[in-house]
Amino acid sequence: MHQLTDNELMLLVKLKQQEALSVLYDRYASLVYSYAFRAVRDEQAAREIVQSVFVRLWTTESDYSEEKGKYINWLITITRNITIDWLRKQRRQSEGIVPFTAEQMARIPGDEDASPEASVERESIKGQIRVAYRYLTGPQIELLEHFYWQGFTLRELAARYGEPLGTVKNRLHQALKILRRHLALEGE
Repeated sequence: MHQLTDNELMLLVKLKQQEALSVLYDRYASLVYSYAFRAVRDEQAAREIVQSVFVRLWTTESDYSEEKGKYINWLITITRNITIDWLRKQRRQSEGIVPFTAEQMARIPGDEDASPEASVERESIKGQIRVAYRYLTGPQIELLEHFYWQGFTLRELAARYGEPLGTVKNRLHQALKILRRHLALEGE
């Protein structure tokens, strides 16, 4: 079963074959954990998010489609959505959210079982992101961190910054364009 593609495994998960879910868990649990931990900065919460992600894979009626993109991107989108839900729930319970710092990014746990090639690729991507971040202003970085890592909606950010919703959307769009342009240049 380990030789099957992610798409083939997801088809088996739809048929409620537990071993297929187990293989996907073995492949991606550390990645999901790293993403969740980076956002929530709490080991127990990150573990709960990992569990929620794989429960969602088991119970969801939506299908992964190879035509729409890579499996890993689909999985990270699910992880991001569950993480944002968790963050919003926490914010409702207590309004004190600690801002994400660059030092915390360096402490993101790696995938100890990853191949040397995968580790090198991951470090390369992290380096490209660090370089691309240099081209952003402080407010652009803050906006990206609030939106992607702390789970604020665009409406909440507009209220927080005291700006119209369209302005916040435009600022986010501009920041993403800058990142995309510089990530593309770094990747060449």
